[in-house]
Amino acid sequence: MTYRIAPSLLSADFARLGEEVRDVIAGGADWIHFDVMDNHYVPNLTFGPMVCSALRSHARTVTGNQVPIDVHLMVQPVDALAAAFAQAGADLISFHPDASGHVHRSIQAIKAAGCQAGLVFNPAEPLDVLDWVIDDIDLVLVMGVNPGFGGQSFIDSALRKIEAVRTRIDASGKDIRLEVDGGIKVDNIRRAADAGADTFVAGSAIFGQPDYRAVIARMRGALR
Repeated sequence: MTYRIAPSLLSADFARLGEEVRDVIAGGADWIHFDVMDNHYVPNLTFGPMVCSALRSHARTVTGNQVPIDVHLMVQPVDALAAAFAQAGADLISFHPDASGHVHRSIQAIKAAGCQAGLVFNPAEPLDVLDWVIDDIDLVLVMGVNPGFGGQSFIDSALRKIEAVRTRIDASGKDIRLEVDGGIKVDNIRRAADAGADTFVAGSAIFGQPDYRAVIARMRGALR
């Protein structure tokens, strides 16, 4: 299985985001995770599409390859901001099904805009809707914390949810990424992988450290 590390800009230094993106990519990041909060669906406010657009040119490896921008929308309603982030250069856009009036329509709109589409499930949220749209999505994101704030501790019951999603993905036969976001650190990333996750969002565990390369390397070592 190919694992991906996706540092979350929610924990980066907002005063120098471009430099932070370049530094964490130099340290080995596979994706850049972009947590979008609207002070409505969640009690916080973060980035808009203009910030995503401005950071797109920074999200490149030293050889010039574009690093995917993974946008997690914690917003309600979904469709207008999803379209704006697609235009701003997002590669993947995920949203919470309870924030959309018509989940299938939102997925199709994201894909029609040229992005991969994903669904996000909160710790206590059932997976029922996934059974109806799994053939149409590219990613499932399981929250290891309740959304809205960085630096929270991982909720262990999320491991059971990851296992349940992995079972559904394997049964579908589709190439769908299974991402986990919230409370991921060096000491628990292996447990999330054993449950079935293949993509790992980490905020304070990476940006809170003095050496991004070293902590990402330790995460990869735990995954091996």
